[in-house]
Amino acid sequence: MQGLRWVQMTDEELNDFLGIGGTGVISFSTADEKSPFSLPVSYGYYGETGDFYFRLAVPPSSEKTDWIDRPMSFVTYEETDEGYRSVVATGRLEEVADLPYDSAAVQQMWGVKIPLVDIFEQPPSEVEFYQFRLVPNRVSGRKEVPSED
Repeated sequence: MQGLRWVQMTDEELNDFLGIGGTGVISFSTADEKSPFSLPVSYGYYGETGDFYFRLAVPPSSEKTDWIDRPMSFVTYEETDEGYRSVVATGRLEEVADLPYDSAAVQQMWGVKIPLVDIFEQPPSEVEFYQFRLVPNRVSGRKEVPSED
């Protein structure tokens, strides 16, 4: 059996892997010893600035409204032809609706593709979504490579 090891992706590899969007898991920290609040999400990625964009359904009665302002992490991964790849980004979300239309964040949103995933009991066209941006304070990407053993 061939051994494997993990190494950091270069910035170019990280941008190539993230593309302009995909899916992953977002997790919000808790103030106590409870598990983080995690949920699957679609994301858009703007490689020139390294910003992530999310379209989240946040119903008024949703638990999400309690977590949106907390520190968070986002993870995406995939098994590629070259092996597994993963990226972790951390920071805080910022609601894009609060920003001026001509701001860079709003304009960049047009350059990403956030997949529309139907995971609700009603069609996505009937769900109210909010747009968020993550300007990460930390991003790391790892890739699987064959061990030299």
